Amino acid sequence: MLGVDASETAIAQAKKNAALNQLQDVVKFQCADVFELLPELEQRNARYDVVILDPPAFTKSRNSVKNAIKGYREINMRGMKLVKDGGFLATCSCSHFMDYALFTQTIAQAAKSVHCRLRQVEYRTQSADHPILWNADESYYLKFYIFQVRRER
Repeated sequence: MLGVDASETAIAQAKKNAALNQLQDVVKFQCADVFELLPELEQRNARYDVVILDPPAFTKSRNSVKNAIKGYREINMRGMKLVKDGGFLATCSCSHFMDYALFTQTIAQAAKSVHCRLRQVEYRTQSADHPILWNADESYYLKFYIFQVRRER
């Protein structure tokens, strides 16, 4: 098992938590930029039963949505390539500017690009302690999917 984060602090906390749960020999952590690491893992033919993508918001304004789409498409394509056939991809967006329809469309485009079929297992939004207010679009920010990933034959 490999956990990756760009933050040294997050990696240190994850290692500490793994040790507290006696998992230090099971899970490894690496401080890295996933946009650099994912292609390396792909070149090494690394394959995982589960890949979880939880990037920071790629957009915090309407002006950067096009770049965010590229970022979400790229990270999801690379993540799908690392999932074993029949394995699972968990992916999310925490930006309200990347709305449900746009995020869903971006994931579908990523799957098509890497010749994968996705079977949706779960869709969620943020928990009840972060309520979605129907008169405040920015309160609907988290989109979270779990898919089973199958290779097209």
